[in-house]
Amino acid sequence: MTHLLAIDQGTSGTKAIVVDYGPDGSGRVVSVAEVALRPRYLPGGAVEQDPEALWDSVVRAGRDALAQAEVEVTAVALANQGETVLAWDRDTGRPLTPAIVWQDRRAESVCAPLAGSADRVARRTGLVLDPYFSAPKMAWLRGALTRSGVVTTSDTWLVHRLCGAYVTDASTASRSLLTALDSPSWDGELLELFGLADETLPGIVGCDEIVGATDVFGPTIPVAGLIVDQQAALLAESCLETGAAKCTYGTGAFLLAQLGATPALSSSGLTTSVAWRLRGQTSYCADGQVYTAASAVRWAIDLGLVPAADQLDTVAADSSDGVLCVPALAGLAAPWWDSGATASFTGMTLSSGRGQLVRALLEGIAAQVTALADLVATDLGRPLTRLRVDGGLTRSAVLMQAQADLAQIPVDVYPSLHATALGAAACARMALEPSMTPAEAVGDWTPVHTYHPRWSPDRAAEYLDRWRQAAESTLQKQGESS
Repeated sequence: MTHLLAIDQGTSGTKAIVVDYGPDGSGRVVSVAEVALRPRYLPGGAVEQDPEALWDSVVRAGRDALAQAEVEVTAVALANQGETVLAWDRDTGRPLTPAIVWQDRRAESVCAPLAGSADRVARRTGLVLDPYFSAPKMAWLRGALTRSGVVTTSDTWLVHRLCGAYVTDASTASRSLLTALDSPSWDGELLELFGLADETLPGIVGCDEIVGATDVFGPTIPVAGLIVDQQAALLAESCLETGAAKCTYGTGAFLLAQLGATPALSSSGLTTSVAWRLRGQTSYCADGQVYTAASAVRWAIDLGLVPAADQLDTVAADSSDGVLCVPALAGLAAPWWDSGATASFTGMTLSSGRGQLVRALLEGIAAQVTALADLVATDLGRPLTRLRVDGGLTRSAVLMQAQADLAQIPVDVYPSLHATALGAAACARMALEPSMTPAEAVGDWTPVHTYHPRWSPDRAAEYLDRWRQAAESTLQKQGESS
């Protein structure tokens, strides 16, 4: 019997779980601890977090989960936000800037002058020249905040505080715009492009490596199983075969599809990056992003449209009655890639109430995810046959049914709300047991619920056509939409 501590350090909170892997290899969550975080949303597209609050949340959540479980664990794994960056003093570990969150749009000032290199960057990295990714944020931070210390993604800083290592994992590195898609190392040409050639960057490790040991949570244990959050969920949900896809509904919504060992570039505006490096082998994934999902719900709560997230389905009307919502509260990603796009409600009349607005908001999230699913199908050359889903918003039956209706495929709800942490735990299992395969590390699971389409294909197509027109009307870059 093996117990592991797995930590999911996210945008709106940090979750720690203790997982019990019994004789049959299946993982049972013994305890869960969560510490809420609230990013600061500031004028000019700024989104920041207090790094010390991030660190404190990791320590508190980890210790609380262990205190609840009352068992000894054999390692701690860490899943991270992916594209959130900060500058910090490598000698003391002290942060020198706020954490610049992945949603932050201020690095548009870095990307705009590099527009002529956008195609070359996309071919080399599999990504899009956009403020979403790490390198533009790092360059912006260097120009606007400080030249001191090192500038890295948040995982590197957290791991350094845990055990002194100066590393990032292959999946997180691939989200930076600083690595070539087919190479496991930092790329000199890309570093020069972003003005980061003089930076001391962390070593890049596999997701199934032991990188050090920590006593932060009590007795000294290995630190193993580093992976970016969305790829961790892809692993947990057994998306191991080419074409298997999942969507995580968290602060944003993120749809990823397994590509296997071939890093095929998207022809439709998605990004391609490393899913994970396990057992010395790299798997790749295509992915698309909806920048605001749970954060759009939080916005609606703050406005008084919904009392709380667990009351979405109570408030939502049976029909939106023609109201459409494009929840582009932090811009639009694939296929539009317009950081200046803004949110909209359209189709309202005097009879439109908050129930119609809430239903339209949920349908708008589902419509954006459906757009991503269609792009994945284009890249794969065949439609998705089903979608695996996880995250807090999967508790909304209205949203999940809308997702099945609009995508016109079954939607399988993962039986745990802890997919990201469980994916990181699977990586740690492989670090501790060198003979274990990814399939063995993940184990089998059965959907807690499957939503089947109720809408006809024609009804879904008609809705999506109207919604896409509404989405394109929100673009800042009018005339450049796909």
